[in-house]
Amino acid sequence: MPLHPDGKTKLIALIGDPISHARAPEFVNPILLERGIDAYLIPLHVPQADLASIVRMMPRMSNLCGLLVTIPHKEALAEICDELGPHAKATGAVNVVRFDPGGRLVGDIFDGTGMIESGRRNGIEVTGRKVLVVGTGGAGRAIAFALANAGVTRLGLANRTAARAEALAADVGVRHSGLDVAATGTDATGWDVVVNATSLGLHAGDPMPLDPRTLSPSTDLIDIIAPRDTEIMDHAHALGCRVIGGRPMIECQFEDQMRFLRLEAAAPDSGH
Repeated sequence: MPLHPDGKTKLIALIGDPISHARAPEFVNPILLERGIDAYLIPLHVPQADLASIVRMMPRMSNLCGLLVTIPHKEALAEICDELGPHAKATGAVNVVRFDPGGRLVGDIFDGTGMIESGRRNGIEVTGRKVLVVGTGGAGRAIAFALANAGVTRLGLANRTAARAEALAADVGVRHSGLDVAATGTDATGWDVVVNATSLGLHAGDPMPLDPRTLSPSTDLIDIIAPRDTEIMDHAHALGCRVIGGRPMIECQFEDQMRFLRLEAAAPDSGH
């Protein structure tokens, strides 16, 4: 595959509003190149007000095979899709959309499974532990269901709008009736793992999603923000916590997303 796309390259659009913070193409495109997948990820700024009309037009571009979805479109796009995969059905959000014949939009979400796998690869296990998730938007919903599936012993959900956290706790409780799950505050005291699933930290000067004074050295922190080390991550590092950011999560869900988009690696060169 060439370093730059040509007329045969399958394009994937990364859509958000805004999109200036997006760093995924910087490390996704080299992975595509390395694995011989003739595809290229391009960021597109799609305003919230025009989401449905723009996305419905996109399948008409035959070399555009689908979308990766970031803030704030994950839940809205799930409502636009014609079909949802199992994770998206449970969470009501998508972070990848495939264009099927006839312009059908098929969506699913791998934020949750990607986050859990990224934790495991970096020494943070969630099974059998108490986990607090701050932020219950599209990514937070996917993460909450994945944590419940992974066998956490207690799940706390915090959100600026408390009703959203309460609704998600109820939804998770329906599918996992034996789990201790509830809407909580953002106090990290007593939690084994804390996940920042908000957008706070995308930009320098953002307020922190929780009071860093409530962290302890034994707290593990996972921050899904990909472009930068956030202020809460810096505080956790200084305490001696185990910390991972958003890039490992994106990398860990990459293969699931490419498989969903039906993008295959090139066959090995036979030498003939």
